[in-house]
Amino acid sequence: MKDLAEAAGVGVATVDRVLNERPNVSEAAIERVLGAAERIGYPTGKLEAIRLDATRPIIRFGFVLHKPSQEFYRNFARALEAAVEERADIRGRCDVRFATSQAPSDFASELTQIAKTADVLATSAINHPTLTDTIRTLQDHAKPVFSLLNDAASGVQQSYIGLDNVKVGRIAGWMIATQIREPGKVAVFIGGNRWHGHILRETGLRSYLRDHASQLELLDAIVNLETRQVTYEATLDLLDRHSDLRGIYVAGGGMEGAIEALRESRPAGKVALIVNELTNESRDALSKRYVSLVIATPLDQLCRELVDLMIKAAQGGMSENSGQHYLLPQLFVPESL
Repeated sequence: MKDLAEAAGVGVATVDRVLNERPNVSEAAIERVLGAAERIGYPTGKLEAIRLDATRPIIRFGFVLHKPSQEFYRNFARALEAAVEERADIRGRCDVRFATSQAPSDFASELTQIAKTADVLATSAINHPTLTDTIRTLQDHAKPVFSLLNDAASGVQQSYIGLDNVKVGRIAGWMIATQIREPGKVAVFIGGNRWHGHILRETGLRSYLRDHASQLELLDAIVNLETRQVTYEATLDLLDRHSDLRGIYVAGGGMEGAIEALRESRPAGKVALIVNELTNESRDALSKRYVSLVIATPLDQLCRELVDLMIKAAQGGMSENSGQHYLLPQLFVPESL
């Protein structure tokens, strides 16, 4: 490698980056190293592949998610990396980060930092004026930003991609009303009042029950901060205070707490529990019928379509109008497993 570096007139570190196809090396440096390798007979069969690879444009993707402790978001991060890696038409560089909390300032800080090296961004951020201003600033500086799962800055961001959350809520209502025929009460958990997607799911649930299941009364939404413990304690309290509780819909995170509380307090299927996203825990609860329905985001499809949209925005310029890109949810019942 020292001989090759001397022949090419570059440092050994540059030779290493070229031969191992690492980022941050210019096309001119690549050509110098490859040309020198051919002249001195450097023993590698990768020269043509490296040269062809060098013709593909580099696009740097930045993703900011939250809740790294939750299996769903870890799966999401892996699916994003895989979707970038499988693109043969570009040299994709993928940087996935997690906000340290759900505070708007933490999301804004991560987005601002990652934008220093990324060409195009996507985030699962909450709705807040601080985030809207941050995303607007990034867009004004030609950094397209896409919202994932939650429509974080509608009308400002490049596009939203995820489920139609009103429809998701109506599906949850349909399942509860189908399973439970007697009059009674239904509870809904939302992560917080800054989650636009959760509020839309609550709206969809309420509208379905009003239209088709007037015998079921929807209680006021409970904020669970998407945490297991808060959901667990609140579910036990609901079951204690409402002997006629017929259904629970966890519109965001924290479903593990509701599952645990029902396991301890009620026979399987006595209360219809609807949750989002298929994980090891929700799959197990579904198989044992403590969960009636899992409404899941098709992660692989979302990530492939997102990466395609991000490439178009990075290469073809940003759209002047913010859009919405809806995917069909995946529905899992006990008999699906």
